[in-house]
Amino acid sequence: MSRVVCPGSFDPITNGHLDIIERASSLFDEVVIAVLVNQTKSSLFTVEERIEMIKEVTAKYKNVRVDSWSGLLVDFCKSNQINTIVKGLRAVSDFDYELQMSQVNLQLQGVETLFMATAPSHSFLSSSLVKEIASHGGDVSAYMPAAIVSKLKSRVASKKS
Repeated sequence: MSRVVCPGSFDPITNGHLDIIERASSLFDEVVIAVLVNQTKSSLFTVEERIEMIKEVTAKYKNVRVDSWSGLLVDFCKSNQINTIVKGLRAVSDFDYELQMSQVNLQLQGVETLFMATAPSHSFLSSSLVKEIASHGGDVSAYMPAAIVSKLKSRVASKKS
């Protein structure tokens, strides 16, 4: 069985993330979405909330499951018998960082990295940008599923009050 991990913070998940997940699900028998647990990073949503949101919007993909991890991604891969990481690339600046990570992951545990160029319509999209737009009352409905938009609006409103 071919398995791949799609790692990230997904705070929150966007249409750009979903584009990569959908395309990976057509190439691999199983796609594991691994949500990063990072105590040093301030997240808008808890890991548990992000997992639930991802499960909600990926339920239509029968070969996708969601998990979380902290520490080295290659250790997560080894413990889950995963040999490949899939990463979406938006721009050359993404590639510089991701290339270094892929080379280290290959050297540490023999885990390969597959880079997928994002669809042009999502090439500018990031969770940080979406959160910034939402925090100023902007319309983010084109950038994420409706179920996530409502959760983001609610969370942003509660942070302001």
